[in-house]
Amino acid sequence: MFIYKEAGIRGAWKQWFICSLLSLLHGVISETTRTLDIMTKYPLIDGHNDLALRLRIIYNNKLNLINMHNIPHVATDISRLTAGHVGGQVFAAYVLCTAQDKDAVRLTLEQIDVIRRVCTENPELELVTTAEGMRNSTKITCLISVEGGHSIDSSLPALRMFYQLGVRSMALTHTCNTPWAESSSSFYRFYQRKNNSLTEFGKAVVKEMNRLGMLVDLSHSSWETARAVLNHSTAPVIFSHSSAYTICNNTRNVPDDLLLRLKENGGLIMVNFYRSFVACSNIPTVSVVADHFDHIKLVIGTESIGIGADFDGAQGFPEGLEDVSKYPALIEELISRNWSEEELAGVLRLNFLRVFQKVEKVRDEMQYTLPSEVEIPFLEANNSCRVILTNPVRYDSSYRNGKTSLVPVRAIAWFIILLIQLL
Repeated sequence: MFIYKEAGIRGAWKQWFICSLLSLLHGVISETTRTLDIMTKYPLIDGHNDLALRLRIIYNNKLNLINMHNIPHVATDISRLTAGHVGGQVFAAYVLCTAQDKDAVRLTLEQIDVIRRVCTENPELELVTTAEGMRNSTKITCLISVEGGHSIDSSLPALRMFYQLGVRSMALTHTCNTPWAESSSSFYRFYQRKNNSLTEFGKAVVKEMNRLGMLVDLSHSSWETARAVLNHSTAPVIFSHSSAYTICNNTRNVPDDLLLRLKENGGLIMVNFYRSFVACSNIPTVSVVADHFDHIKLVIGTESIGIGADFDGAQGFPEGLEDVSKYPALIEELISRNWSEEELAGVLRLNFLRVFQKVEKVRDEMQYTLPSEVEIPFLEANNSCRVILTNPVRYDSSYRNGKTSLVPVRAIAWFIILLIQLL
């Protein structure tokens, strides 16, 4: 009798274990299936990707050397974008802060060129410049951003020319101050100043971006610059690749008070996956990234959230989120946390499209506003590569024949007179 009962208990335990395992597997399969269904219905728009930077570093922008479907040593290629259910990607034209006051404009033009080529020479991709273009395309859409206001060299005409080339978003700073806006980083010593987070020229930049219909990107800007922009911009703004400061106290992230201001503005924070911005001292995991989404949802709701992973712009991402094919892992984690399909649809693409469309609406409302002719004061952007535009010096015939030194005598005389006055 005892043996019979023991066998019965063992059989019941085995039956319970098998049923539990099957139930668990069913739950996992259901969440995975639901994830893929939602991402098929709402293909992801990612707010920030630095593939163009990697193409410069590794291949010197020689696209003829690259198979865009399978690129080694990067996190982004067409095959993995497709596997990750990406429907739109904002590609950054980024140049190093060390190019500020030197050849930043030229280098940025070259990065814009390589993005345009990538997105027009591959049939799976489509270069777009409007919210409608992103919404209606059946391909992987490409939107161009400029990462860092140093790329316009404090010139509104340069900003407008970038717009003509297809740029629809610009981060006001990168890891360096510009003459008119402040960075969240103190790594570089460019344009250090106090209590001047957005100058009058900086306000002119924001207004001109509003007029053009360009997204104002506050990722990398200092919190004071972000607050000043939120006071001044008439259009929604974005943080294209930033996370929640409360979860990870890195100054690249956004504190709760700024999140609340962002909600009032109607803008968007697109959560970054980079380990230093999501985990701080913790081990970076998919779950930790999801904690940022949960916190922002708690503070300002899901309609203000997007995804800006920052792939190829940083080294070190959570296990399971190493490249652009892995987005489903995050969505599955959010589903396990009871995020609804409606909330996920917004995070995946609809929130970005709404904000972009609102920026275009502000542009349309400003259609009769003339292009700004504001110039930055010379002393605010003074550097060795910036010239004062004056009438050309009239050289004598001996100089034109190459018989004198390259410095005109008259210029030397004026320099000596000026030096005496200063002394």
